[in-house]
This record gives sequence, C-alpha cells and structure tokens, in this order.
Amino acid sequence: MDPVRVLIVADDAIARAGLAALLAEQPDCVVAAQIGGDDDVAEAFEAAQADVILWDLGWNGEGPLEHLAEVRELNLPVTVLLAGTDDAGAALGGGARGLLLRTTESGPLAAALAAVASGLTVLDPVLSAGALPERDAPADQPVEELTPRERQVLQQLADGLPNRAIAERLTISEHTVKFHVNAIMGKLGARTRTEAVTRAARLGLLIL
Repeated sequence: MDPVRVLIVADDAIARAGLAALLAEQPDCVVAAQIGGDDDVAEAFEAAQADVILWDLGWNGEGPLEHLAEVRELNLPVTVLLAGTDDAGAALGGGARGLLLRTTESGPLAAALAAVASGLTVLDPVLSAGALPERDAPADQPVEELTPRERQVLQQLADGLPNRAIAERLTISEHTVKFHVNAIMGKLGARTRTEAVTRAARLGLLIL
C-alpha cells in the first residue's frame, strides 16, 4: 500500500515543522506539502495530490476554525488537532472528519490520518463527548452553552436569513457568520441549519 500523502495546515511555521518531523517517523505517511491557514487549502490539496489534511488549530482555534468552515462545502478529508475540548463541536460542525488532541503521538496520529483518508471518522475519546451530544436526548437536557453572539446568529437562522444577510444585520463579516453557524451546529449535534433550528427550538433556546 502506498504511503498516505498528508497536507499539513497550520498558522505557526514551527508547528508545521514539528508535525512534519513527527510524521517522518512513520513509514506509512509522507508529507506532501505544508501551508499556512490563510493559504488556499483546496488548491494546495490538489497540487500536492494529498490524501488527507492535517490541520493544527493551535492554542486559540477561533481564527483557524473560520478558515476550516470556508472549505466545509468542498468535503475534503480533514483531521484537526485541538488543544482541548472547547472547540471540538465547532470543528466537527466545520467539516472535520477526525478530531485529535495536539498531544497525540506519531503512531496513533498516522493511523488516524490513514483512517480519515479511507473515508472513516476518527474521534479521540476525550473529544467525542463534546463533539457529539446526544441527538435523541430529552428537550430539557442541556447542551454545550451557546455564546451570546451564537444565540444572535441562531435567531437569524430561525428567521431563514442567509449568511450574507446575517452578516449585514449583525455588522460582522460573512466569514465570522460561517464560523458561528458551524459552532452552533456542532454544539447542537446538527448536520444542517434546519436541524439546528429545530433542535434549538426543542431545547427552548429560541421561539419560532
């Protein structure tokens, strides 16, 4: 079997180099390319003929999560590295197929990348609870708390507004709206905007 070709994405050049060195220890992986989070991920993925993306969200994931949300519609095989559990739901809602901690060692990391490249979903047990809330839970069961801004965006979703209209109404960028929408979907365990609104209404987070 050919080695899995990995595109490394990280804002920090030192983090990119560290991940490349880590994967160099694994004969089943080869680093096809390394780019920053602001670069064109889809273009780099195609140019490198990569099989999977390893995206390090760093210590503060908000900015990288916005960029992750931008490539969600491309349905690329992305594994993200998280500093903790806080952004797990948002990362999964943003299209990640693999969620791992930044402390993951090279062997498990390589295995996870191979699995995601094969079309599987891989979740670190520590992160899975925050990323996958129970869908069929009673309506009064609490979910991960939405921020005030996420509640504002959620209400606009309930009004049926597209991202551009939400951005104009709340005076924020369309990219920021995408980030908040994905965070909401992740926290509510929803795969679509409609499902997020429906579940939020059932939980009493908004009034339709």
